[in-house]
Amino acid sequence: MTTHQGSTSTPLALIFASLETLLLWWFTAMIPLSLSHLRKCSFIAGLLLAAPSGRYSLVTCLLGPMRPTPVSLAYEQAVDTAVRVLKEGGMDAIKLEGGSPARITAAKAIVEAGIAVIGHVGLTPQAISVLGGFRPQGRNVSSAVKVVETAMALQEAGCFSVVVECVPAPVAAAVTSALQIPTIGIGAGPFCSGQVLVYHDLLGMLQHPHHAKVTPKFCKQFARVGDVINKALLEYKEEVTNGSFPGPSHSPYKMNAEDVNGFFKELEKLGLDKAASAATEAAEKKNAAQQPGATKSQSD
Repeated sequence: MTTHQGSTSTPLALIFASLETLLLWWFTAMIPLSLSHLRKCSFIAGLLLAAPSGRYSLVTCLLGPMRPTPVSLAYEQAVDTAVRVLKEGGMDAIKLEGGSPARITAAKAIVEAGIAVIGHVGLTPQAISVLGGFRPQGRNVSSAVKVVETAMALQEAGCFSVVVECVPAPVAAAVTSALQIPTIGIGAGPFCSGQVLVYHDLLGMLQHPHHAKVTPKFCKQFARVGDVINKALLEYKEEVTNGSFPGPSHSPYKMNAEDVNGFFKELEKLGLDKAASAATEAAEKKNAAQQPGATKSQSD
């Protein structure tokens, strides 16, 4: 099972056709909205940004994380919130972080309502204020045991899978072995049932020095798309500045000579002599640029 933590934009959703699972919303706050952490992303904003992928993605399973506010963890409110994620966000299942008694109860309630839930243990980004930041978990005996026990409690609550984030590989291996449901690793070594990475990170889309400092150590960049994007934007700016874009091949809409002349006369009737001259000059330049052997200076 290969999973991917992907973008919420509709054009990008189709890219994931070869991947089984697309987890949305986690970094809707972190990257596209330029927020310091996902708790700053409102529930409504998350739904609006997730919905396009829900309509157009070809992946097997779309996951929409729930924001575990105290209200959303109440039995009835947890179910209502999960229903909204599925209906308004177009998701197939929801992801719920952590393993406190309240969250286990919420997970069980949602499952009993007929909604699939994936759990999340280890580093839980929605709780970074409690964890003291984006810090790995399970690095001592008590913390490692807690990760395993939490994963087992989520399985008992009815979760169909568990994300294991930022823990040592032996801890992830133990979790995978202890469970009868799949584990999805992110920064947890190679012993999970599947893997998940942030789309922007693995493609190297963000090459600014600021982003380089916050790119996780566990993330391999399979490309440096950000460099390609930056180069393209600089070339676009240069061509617009020097007037070479848009050239004849990117100015496809035409008027025949009779219509140009008629347009010119109508502008003159309106007293827009300057506009008429500009239109005529533009038509002459376009015609000259389309002649065989036209030079770049002519097209400019």
